[in-house]
Amino acid sequence: MSSKFFLPLAVAAATVAAPAFAQDAQGLPPDTGSAATAAQLDVDRDTITAGVAGVYLTDYEGSNDYRFVPAPAAIGSVKGYAFTLAGNRLSVDLIRNQPGPVWDLQAGPIGVVNFNRNSVKSIDDRRVRALGEVDTAIELGGYVGIGKTGVITSPYDKLSVTVSYRHDVAGAHDSGIWQPSVNYLTPLSTKAAVGLFASAERAGRGYATTYFSVSPQQTVASGLPTYYARGGWKNYTLGGLATYSLTGNLLQGWKVVAGATYRRMLNDFADSPLVSIAGSKNQWLGAVGIAYTF
Repeated sequence: MSSKFFLPLAVAAATVAAPAFAQDAQGLPPDTGSAATAAQLDVDRDTITAGVAGVYLTDYEGSNDYRFVPAPAAIGSVKGYAFTLAGNRLSVDLIRNQPGPVWDLQAGPIGVVNFNRNSVKSIDDRRVRALGEVDTAIELGGYVGIGKTGVITSPYDKLSVTVSYRHDVAGAHDSGIWQPSVNYLTPLSTKAAVGLFASAERAGRGYATTYFSVSPQQTVASGLPTYYARGGWKNYTLGGLATYSLTGNLLQGWKVVAGATYRRMLNDFADSPLVSIAGSKNQWLGAVGIAYTF
């Protein structure tokens, strides 16, 4: 996809995930440098956090060329229903959240606009440019998950496990992607929070053929060897994030956010000439931004 929209989990997490966790916690430990205390935080109110980050990421999935792009994101909870917008990805939790540190069941729709290699202008490598552009994919599906507060470090941290599936309905790659993920977020005070996350993706044969195969005709145009990729586990991703409130606390006001991920390409996807010759199995992403919760 165009690097502007190539937004793995870290972008959403680095922009807004820590404030989102705070809205699920039943109070937070007091911060020694602030007058705010847990008793003063209304954690069950409606809230929306919007932010923008400067992101350092690859030109295309599997590339070893990088660039800086802006990445918008928003997350919120209205009357107990949560939503997340992260660049090209939107999801809504249709199971209403209950007040307090209870088990959090999650289920709802998810949509992704996949811009991978839909424009050669954002790709530096001439061999990959010569492969041509790929149509924009519209991936729609759903997710289910479960979360729990008060699991490891304090009564206020949160561990969540989710599994999502989405399928291209625009005919670009006409296949599906499974994505399990694990997220852990914990406040350090009313003004600071950190988190860790991990995910993996399993893509269908159509996805592998569209983005990672090289046809004989493309070999003539690009010089890359002919290659036929099959579906399977595509990658795994590990990352971390941190946020610090500049005004107010985690539940209100301005905050600075930062995050980073490491992604490892796997199997046929890693062996593709787009990765093994023109790119790299090791994919990095960094993000620093600012967000506001109101």
